[in-house]
Amino acid sequence: MGANILLMIAAISLVLVGSVAGHGIVETPKVFHVAGKVLCQDCDQGWNEWVNGAKPIKGCKVSVTCLDDRNRVVHYASDLTDEAGDFDITCNEIVNKKIIKPENCFLRLVSSPDPVCNVATNFAGGKSGVKLHRPNVVYRDLVKYVLGPFYYTTPMCDEPDTSSPDEQDVPYDDVGSVAGHGMSETPDQVFHVAGKVLCQDCDKGSNLLVNEAKPIKGMNQIFPY
Repeated sequence: MGANILLMIAAISLVLVGSVAGHGIVETPKVFHVAGKVLCQDCDQGWNEWVNGAKPIKGCKVSVTCLDDRNRVVHYASDLTDEAGDFDITCNEIVNKKIIKPENCFLRLVSSPDPVCNVATNFAGGKSGVKLHRPNVVYRDLVKYVLGPFYYTTPMCDEPDTSSPDEQDVPYDDVGSVAGHGMSETPDQVFHVAGKVLCQDCDKGSNLLVNEAKPIKGMNQIFPY
C-alpha cells in the first residue's frame, strides 16, 4: 500500500514538471504607475482661498496615452479620482509584445463630473497633456510617476480670448504691477485697472509654490475700450 502511494506521488510530480517545462512559468506583467491629484479652484473666493482652498473633485477621469517611435498610439489607460481627488493609473510595460517607453507617454485631464467646476485648466499641463520624465518612486517592483496637482475651474473663471487688433497693450512694471487707463464717456475722465502678475513654479515644494511667487516684468495686459 505504501509503495503504491509513493508511485502515485512520483507520477504526479513528473506530470507537474512536464507541464512547467512545456508551458513555462507565467510571470506577472510588469507595470508602472502614474499618480496625482485633481482639485477645483474657484476664482469667486478671495486670494487666500483661491490659492490654499482648492477642493478635491471625486470622479474626474484622467488618462495616460503612450505612443511608439512612429507616434502611433500603442497603449491607453485611465482612472477616476477618489474622494481625496487622487488617481493612480496602472500601465503595462509590454502591450501586444511591444515595449512601452514611459518617456513616450503623456497624461491628460479628460472630464470632470462636477456640475460647476468642469473647465480644465492647463496648470501643470493638465489640459494640453504632460509627458512623463523621471519616476518619483522606484522601490523593488514599484515604479511610480507623480504629477500635478491638476485643476479644474468654473466657466465664469475661464478667461475667454477677447483680443482684437484695436485693443491696447499695457506693460507691467518691475514688480509685476499694471495700471491700465479706461476711458469713460467724458474724454477727460479716466478710471484705473490695477493688479499684479506673478510666476508660480510647480517644480518647487508647496510652501515655495504658494509663498514665493516672483513678479514678472514686461508682461502685457489687454484692455478693450
